[in-house]
Amino acid sequence: MLRAVAVVALFAMIVAPDIDRRLARFKPVEMPFSFEGYTPRERTLINELIAACRDLENIYWRQNSPEDIPIYKSLPKGPLKRYLWINGSRYDQIEENKPFIGTEPMPPGRALYARGLTREQIEAYVKAHPDRKKEIYDERTVIEADMKTAPYHVRYRQWLEPAARHLRSAAEASDDKAFAEFLRMRANALLDDDYYESDLAWVRLKDPKFDIIFAPYETYLDNLLGVKTSYGAAVLIRNEEESRKLAAFQKYVPDIQDALPLEAEDRPSKRGQETPMEVMDTPFRAGDLRHGYQAVADNLPNDPRIHEKVGSKKIFFKNYMDVRVDHVILPLAKRIMSADQASQASADGYLTIVMLHEIAHGLGPAYARKNGQHVDIREAIGPAFSGLEEAKADVVGMLGVKWLVDHDALPQARLDEYYASYVAGIFRTVRFGTGEAHGRAEMMEFNFLSERGAITRDGSGRYAVDYGKMPDAIAAVAKELLDIEARGDRARAEAWFARYEKMPADLGAALAAAGDVPVDFDPRLPFREGVH
Repeated sequence: MLRAVAVVALFAMIVAPDIDRRLARFKPVEMPFSFEGYTPRERTLINELIAACRDLENIYWRQNSPEDIPIYKSLPKGPLKRYLWINGSRYDQIEENKPFIGTEPMPPGRALYARGLTREQIEAYVKAHPDRKKEIYDERTVIEADMKTAPYHVRYRQWLEPAARHLRSAAEASDDKAFAEFLRMRANALLDDDYYESDLAWVRLKDPKFDIIFAPYETYLDNLLGVKTSYGAAVLIRNEEESRKLAAFQKYVPDIQDALPLEAEDRPSKRGQETPMEVMDTPFRAGDLRHGYQAVADNLPNDPRIHEKVGSKKIFFKNYMDVRVDHVILPLAKRIMSADQASQASADGYLTIVMLHEIAHGLGPAYARKNGQHVDIREAIGPAFSGLEEAKADVVGMLGVKWLVDHDALPQARLDEYYASYVAGIFRTVRFGTGEAHGRAEMMEFNFLSERGAITRDGSGRYAVDYGKMPDAIAAVAKELLDIEARGDRARAEAWFARYEKMPADLGAALAAAGDVPVDFDPRLPFREGVH
């Protein structure tokens, strides 16, 4: 009955007439995986982890746009259903989150807040009821009507309980005692929303063969307060050869932190902290790691308490990174950049800047200083935080690249290659538009670097990097963004983006002319997917 109602409702809606064109922007790519070579226990482990991920997928849709679940289930296999799946809702991430089914605008708080609730109403309420601020701003509560709150572990228990059971079953199949204990701890965390101890255990894992991202970590869905997290998951299998290559960078993380253009109290020391780096292949992803922007790396957890105590974990999704570089970044660079610089952009160069980007998420201030107190940076900055933090990680990462070159940890002869690879990545990311955090961040970076003459456009319409001007321009924008975070200056962050986030007409035309290059890829996984 519900499916029939959904079908009737769908036909009553307006569907964008160009779904085929929109879908064509995402290149379907098979993501192969084989159980060959794994023991029976390892196969059980992988299958149980995937089953747990499916439970988080069901939660993610209910955080994002629950009314789209019956629509998705009622649609026949075809372009519209696939595009709904790619976005995880009927709101088009490339088109500034405008609906492609129906006409109702995207709620800025998605389903994490009562429909119609505004930031101003919440802030006024908290001002009048300061004793309730902690629960309302808690990253794992849903704000209901009349300012009532529901913890995630209560609201989503229907899916969290089976997810916890699957994690415990995976633990029973694991031959890695530390990983098995982490899985049991994470299963408990799902049911009480206290992830602190399991996050500590996760960061302390030593070179695990199998790993998992499994928590509500990122705030990409929250455009209201910028603090509510959404569930994301990924099953990870270690790429041993590539992981060994990255281990050499771990020892430099404290030095890069100490070199940042910040007052000493705003750059807490990273010495003695864990900085594990894992290059992993991922056979299955779910939730906010599955839909829209296909991430090729992550730096987690985001809890500043964890950063202060043990640091964070940098994870690189090798199979996803290879696809992005081969099918999007390098082909786009050949169409947009001058020929000599397009040839300098490389897969190895891109891996290096992505690695430093993820390291940089853990660098800079741990808290904002406001009125003599330490305040969570996400809370202080609000909805602009996601874009601000992605931009900070980009430019501080490039500062780190230059530091490593200056200290002979990376070859001086490859510095131009790193800058070319960074700018090639910008052209790829800005195509997502400013409705997506990474797109908003890199649009701002492009405009600032162009203003400083570090990116130029020649008479043929091709873009080029002025390698001589790039270091100073990167340093200038890095100092600005780090200072905004250290001070928790929301108005300054919003003004900065308002000034620099608009797509220039020339760049828009150049990207449109390269429209046959996919914006991103649509990974086709070898396991059952869906939502119910």
